Amino acid sequence: MNLQERDKKHLWHPLTQHKIHPDSLPITRAKGALLFDDNGKEYIDGIASWYTSIYGHCNDTILAAVQKQMQQLDQIVFAGFTHEPAVKLSEELISILPENQGKVFFSDNGSTANEVGIKMALQYHFNKGDSRNVIIAFENGFHGDTFGAMSASGLSVYNGPFEDFFIDVKRIPVPNAENIQAVIEQFQKIIAENKVAAFIYEPLVQGANAMHMFEADHLDMILQLCKENNILMIADEVMTGFGKTGKNFASEYIETQPDIISLSKALTAGFVPMAITTCTQQVYDAFLDDSVGKAFFHAHTYTANPIACSVAIAGISLLRSKEIQSNIQRIISSHQSFDEKIIAHPKVKTTRQIGVIYALDLNIEMDRYGKQRYQIFDHFMNNGVVLRPLGNTIYILPPYVITEEQLQKIYDTITSLLDTL
Repeated sequence: MNLQERDKKHLWHPLTQHKIHPDSLPITRAKGALLFDDNGKEYIDGIASWYTSIYGHCNDTILAAVQKQMQQLDQIVFAGFTHEPAVKLSEELISILPENQGKVFFSDNGSTANEVGIKMALQYHFNKGDSRNVIIAFENGFHGDTFGAMSASGLSVYNGPFEDFFIDVKRIPVPNAENIQAVIEQFQKIIAENKVAAFIYEPLVQGANAMHMFEADHLDMILQLCKENNILMIADEVMTGFGKTGKNFASEYIETQPDIISLSKALTAGFVPMAITTCTQQVYDAFLDDSVGKAFFHAHTYTANPIACSVAIAGISLLRSKEIQSNIQRIISSHQSFDEKIIAHPKVKTTRQIGVIYALDLNIEMDRYGKQRYQIFDHFMNNGVVLRPLGNTIYILPPYVITEEQLQKIYDTITSLLDTL
């Protein structure tokens, strides 16, 4: 029995209707921007394996850090204990985050990073004797699959069966030049009629919402209202963090800085799961009290796992390197050149880009997970390129180590698809 058949016996894959799509492709190894299946065929990873492996698969620098750390300290309870990798990571991370961030709280993944942020915000107001029960979020945002994160998310394709169990979240449209005044008025109305604890948002790019992008100035106008009304701002940088927008964090494009930031995915470069929620000293101080009940009672077994911390430290070192920064700029320029060639194609409706994130909308109507979407996915895979369309949106978010030749193959494969539609 081959690996694919063995997989079918016991495994349940995410985002998969197994009755329609029973097969999963076995990947046996990876290096740089390449994946290799069990027949030896290579695939260019055009999405950095869901935006995680941004320094390339099996990066030698990170491998060395993992091998060294796992021989010294593998795991230790983080309640009442500490260790050098966690302390070092906190120092390195705070040094590249927006300057108002002061404290670091560990968890396991992007969903839990946002779960922690939401709980922090609710308890912050509770501890200060100003209990607030409402969160504001953008329409069609995505913040994860745990219940608080789902509550803040607006994509019913993921959340439909659970919506009766959500916390109270009010949604506003994503702002643009045409609707910004109406969005502000709606935001003000929600504030006037509810006890709003926090506003959670993906800064500048809504990843799961087909890489929808919006302007920093418009977001800043909303954040200013939050600041004026003591509403905590939670920036979900799980997807955008660590260089993908051309800056270390998307929040750097915005004048008003968040109170809380959620991080995961590229934090550990695709090696191991880990997440971090950072906050300002002001948020942290609201939990300091002689009463134990005002402490933040949230914990994960693998909180601040030393091996994961060592990976993140090595990743930040790579992010700061001249080579990676140069590669980011090279990818940005390559995307721009491709856009100039493709934007007038009759099958292209619109295009957009920020940093290494490039997206185009096909000039066709199709379901997010419909038959035609899978046909497009198969076109890419048959040509040795891993891209996962979001409905009629095709996007590229490659590892920073991708070569120009590999990028060109991605562009050529997209072009060949357009010519066949």
